[in-house]
Amino acid sequence: MKTKPLILSKGIWKIVSACNFFPEYHFQKNIAQADAVFGWGLRPSTRKARAYAKQYSLPYIALEDGFIRSLGLGAKGHPPLSLVVDDVGIYYDTNRPSHLEHLILSADSIAPEMLADAEKAISLIIQNKLSKYNHAPEFSDGLKRGSPSERPIVLVVDQTFGDMAVKHGGADEHTFYEMFQTALSENPDAEIWVKTHPDVLSGKKRGYLTDISLSDNRIRLLAQDINPISLLEKADKVYCVTSQMGFEALLLDKHVVTFGLPWYAGWGVSDDRHEALPDLIRENRRSPRSVVQLFAAAYLQYSRYINPNTGEPGTIFDVIDYLTTARRLNEKLRGCFYCVGMSLWKRAIIKPFFNVPSCRLKFVSSIKKLEKEKLPKDARLLIWGRGNDEINRFAENRRLPVVHMEDGFIRSVGLGSNLVAPLSLVTDDIGIYFDASRPSRLESILENQIFTEQDFQTATYIRDMLTQAKISKYNLGGSKLNIPETQRKIVLVPGQVEDDASIRFGSPKIHTNLALLKKVRECNPKAYIIYKPHPDVISGNRIGAVSVEDVAKYADQLVVDCDILTCLEVVDEVHTMTSLTGFEALLRGKTVHCYGLPFYAGWGLTHDDLSATRRTRKLDLWELIAGTLIYYPSYIHPETRRFISVDTAIHLLSLYKQNNKNNDLIQKNYLSKQLGKLKQLTALLIPN
Repeated sequence: MKTKPLILSKGIWKIVSACNFFPEYHFQKNIAQADAVFGWGLRPSTRKARAYAKQYSLPYIALEDGFIRSLGLGAKGHPPLSLVVDDVGIYYDTNRPSHLEHLILSADSIAPEMLADAEKAISLIIQNKLSKYNHAPEFSDGLKRGSPSERPIVLVVDQTFGDMAVKHGGADEHTFYEMFQTALSENPDAEIWVKTHPDVLSGKKRGYLTDISLSDNRIRLLAQDINPISLLEKADKVYCVTSQMGFEALLLDKHVVTFGLPWYAGWGVSDDRHEALPDLIRENRRSPRSVVQLFAAAYLQYSRYINPNTGEPGTIFDVIDYLTTARRLNEKLRGCFYCVGMSLWKRAIIKPFFNVPSCRLKFVSSIKKLEKEKLPKDARLLIWGRGNDEINRFAENRRLPVVHMEDGFIRSVGLGSNLVAPLSLVTDDIGIYFDASRPSRLESILENQIFTEQDFQTATYIRDMLTQAKISKYNLGGSKLNIPETQRKIVLVPGQVEDDASIRFGSPKIHTNLALLKKVRECNPKAYIIYKPHPDVISGNRIGAVSVEDVAKYADQLVVDCDILTCLEVVDEVHTMTSLTGFEALLRGKTVHCYGLPFYAGWGLTHDDLSATRRTRKLDLWELIAGTLIYYPSYIHPETRRFISVDTAIHLLSLYKQNNKNNDLIQKNYLSKQLGKLKQLTALLIPN
């Protein structure tokens, strides 16, 4: 039978009604039906909840954020991806036992498999620099570390005044003063770095070490927002009171000195100075434990996780994978982005893709209006594709960095020209993937990225998903294709939109569909050639049509209604200028000949008519998949408008494709397009 806790907090109701953190609870608003009371830790706002629990002799169950919470701050609207639920106490109140304390005391019975998971998770957290919040930039002081003459770095961690972990961790203002003075006296030859909260210097909050004297040139005050792991990596020794950064320092194998009673103190892994610790040991509330055991108890047993892609119960590895990708995107989009002349429709489409803490997205109607703006130092210009001459001149004259964007490679069920919103978008701060005349971020990833075993596993998995679910970029057309039995080699020639930028900037020799057909027939006089026009050309939205008579001269069969993936199943080779069909053919083990320079050419996986001198690396297919579908694009859930993984996007497209039984998405009249546009625009602009 489920426990039925009473919830008095509106904030907690928002959490419990939107996620699956608590499958064993059935929450109540009526005290008469409750058998427990839920509250947020021990903060002052829980007085009423705790009073109810005492009045009605009900257990009080404490809820708190987990140790790896989210990309950005909860105050900025980022929901928790991990929580802890404690029916004994709460982990930061070491004046009394907690469920976490019980778990740690029982840590000797943790299964070897869980300890192995703990070691794996620790490695991933350090490698990807993950913490409770993950929006801050990595620390960079411009100093070259490592020379023998440099002084050691001692990091002293301040906390905000009134922090609940300080109050319930046996500490006060004097504790911080004692810690600071001890750090100075014990490390006379070291640099003393004091990390305080950014809000402290701005006056929004008060720190315990706000008024320290900086007359000693060894002392350096760090008040900017800094990724905690990147800062801890620089330190040789860490002093803290109750901060969680102390435990993260232990994960990095740093010497940690504690002056309060944080949950990780007293287990033999830190240098603990609080006078009450001997009492905890005498009371059998502390016993020697390893850092891995502490981590397993706190992060694996005590904490609960949501799979951010699905909203279902998840694991720490779901959250690590998600935050790793989200943090990488947050760094990529750090700054103020100005987007000029974009329609209301496209504004609504792209906004979710830039909804990360460090990105400020601003829309301006024209270059003339942008010229009047006082641009901040971190301003960048965001343009679709290659932009136009006016925008590019403005960027050059102002020396503004430019970021290009385009639809991703796994896009939608339906055409962009028919106003179907994309699930994926690529942003490129170097060039853009379809322009082979200059470098791009995708080219840089494929040339330089050190791919991991995890990348191999994910790339292999999504390749299987794409092929089994028959997912392509637009996912249009029927699945019937009649080809006569033949011993001849079967060649597919996919048509393209002839004014497409990928042809203009990536196929200098052959740049029309008719010329491509002629070339393929010339090189393959005995082959059975299938020509499939591009869906945008069939729809009448774009140019590139080849007459039926001309197709008949060079091809054996014209295919219009059939899905491109059904064509790929029956052919031996694909011959293309720059079509994405070539990439989709590689995924399915087909031979691909390129007469231009698409992003997937030049890596040793295709037969290339042109040379790509910048592309010197030879890739395995899984590395091409990882770079192209994992590292380069971002994916958005069409309903929640939150970031999702590539495999979740593929799963969604598979479901949408199954529901598209009537195949009416290629040719649409004006009214149909506008109604669809209104529906999508409403869904994108009105919050859930």
